[in-house]
Amino acid sequence: MKLLAVDDEIRALNDLKEVLAEAAPEDELATFSSPATALEYCAENKIDIAFLDVEMGRLSGIVLAKQLKDLQPEIHIIFVTGFGKYAVDAFAIHATGYLLKPARVEDVRRELTFIYGKRIHKSVRVQTFNGFAMFVNDHPITFQRSKAKELLAYLIDRRGAAITTPHACSILWEQDPYDLKRKNYFQSILLDLRKTLRDAGIEHILVRTRNSLAIDPTQIECDSYLFMEGDPQAVNSYRHDYLIDYSWAEFSMASFEYPTKK
Repeated sequence: MKLLAVDDEIRALNDLKEVLAEAAPEDELATFSSPATALEYCAENKIDIAFLDVEMGRLSGIVLAKQLKDLQPEIHIIFVTGFGKYAVDAFAIHATGYLLKPARVEDVRRELTFIYGKRIHKSVRVQTFNGFAMFVNDHPITFQRSKAKELLAYLIDRRGAAITTPHACSILWEQDPYDLKRKNYFQSILLDLRKTLRDAGIEHILVRTRNSLAIDPTQIECDSYLFMEGDPQAVNSYRHDYLIDYSWAEFSMASFEYPTKK
């Protein structure tokens, strides 16, 4: 991992450097007393986790954190400050952690464990942020029909809730009436989707009955599902871009803009 520490107080920066060296001895660490210089460094170098003071003169840690996320959306931000009053502002920008000075080795280790704790990765991965895509063992799946891809995206959006054929048709063809012709066309779309998934060896993610269709959410790893679980990396990767190619996804957008607090 590549770590960054920024504090305009040299003594505090040195203390944090010692703590990080003990908590994560195998990780690469860059330290800066100037937020502007740290920002320039991050424009050229990938950083996994940034430990930032909050009160740092003209460029505060909160502002610096926003700028770092603009440069590197997946970066994890942990604030290390002597004040508790900034916690609300910190978590408003989806900070991963908030530590009070002086940071202790055990506190830093806890945060690192939280970020890089072991997660069982599933072979099927779905991306709903920044465009819809599906991967099997990190290989992208190609869809022959755009409507088959959209149908799968809607099933992902439903998170296991079943839909009927008329329901699916009302989503895929919003303005068109549901009739026998539309029903038959939907069946051809469904067959195409099943073939695509079968060729990839993952048709089992579909749950089919005579009158309904659903996705089995336990069989996939999905960024939006992880977001709802509070996964830091998923939260940090969200840029108001959930299933942006589909107008019906606007109804689900509020779940990511204003997630329910657990």
